[in-house]
Amino acid sequence: GLRPMNRSATHIVTEFVLLGFPACWEMQIFLFSLLLVVYVLTLLGNGAIICAVRCHPQLHTPMYFLLGNFAFLEIWYVSSTVPNMLANILSKTKAISFSGCFLQFYFFFSLGTTECLFLAVMAYDRYLAICHPLHYPTIMTRRICGMLVSLCWLTGFLGYPIPIFFISQLPFCGPNIFDHFLCDMDPLMSLSCAPAPITEFIFYTQSSLVLFVTIMYILRSYTLLLRAVFQVPSVAGQRKAFFTCGSHLVVVSLFYGTVMVMYVSPTYGVPTLMQKTLTLVYSVLTPLFNPLIYSLRNKDMKFALRNILDRMRISQN
Repeated sequence: GLRPMNRSATHIVTEFVLLGFPACWEMQIFLFSLLLVVYVLTLLGNGAIICAVRCHPQLHTPMYFLLGNFAFLEIWYVSSTVPNMLANILSKTKAISFSGCFLQFYFFFSLGTTECLFLAVMAYDRYLAICHPLHYPTIMTRRICGMLVSLCWLTGFLGYPIPIFFISQLPFCGPNIFDHFLCDMDPLMSLSCAPAPITEFIFYTQSSLVLFVTIMYILRSYTLLLRAVFQVPSVAGQRKAFFTCGSHLVVVSLFYGTVMVMYVSPTYGVPTLMQKTLTLVYSVLTPLFNPLIYSLRNKDMKFALRNILDRMRISQN
């Protein structure tokens, strides 16, 4: 019966305090409004894509099935952080419970990993469609597409329970304040009272592997794809493919660029404000830009979205 006693002695911290963006009240309100607007726009943009893909038979193809799932993922990804950030800005105590903090950490990382895998699958889909157009319908069947999507979700969510469980078992006995707006690896490790180099190493290795394997695959796919495009004699075809790939690569580089700075190198040297800004870019801005970039370059999607808006107008009148 002594063991539980000992466990609670090492676990004095029952909540963490997230400082967020310490600033004057006016600045806080400005930040709150800005985040709220971005959040609502993200939900609307991604929600519209899901509606368009579901309601329009001409969008029932693998590419749009992936896009719809990606939009669904973005809604969850942004919801794993922003509502909490909004509550934190308004809160006097700025506290988050111990379990709440680790749940957020888990969802944030799992959804982030799923996003990396999705970007890779979407690159594979475009590569097949452009480099092997004749085999594409036989390779990218509904079933294969569904399997790839399920694999992304499963891998994303099954990769982190064990390392995050181990981190949650570390002794947190002292200060419980961290200068960040969400529960992330670095702040948590800095508050643990016992160094855990192995846990930290496993976690960083896992994150880095996911990032490097997926980014290498994405870059390889787009390189092959662009090579194929430049062999096409038609300039219009080249322009179209170049734009599509270009816009995808903008999303990819925005997301990966900021994430890599944060997780591939432990960020002891990076100033906190810089860490917060980078985290804001990939956790809040990429989910907002993704639907815009992936969809608005796209005639069928534009048509479907316009259709939905017309229907809404008619039903209101």
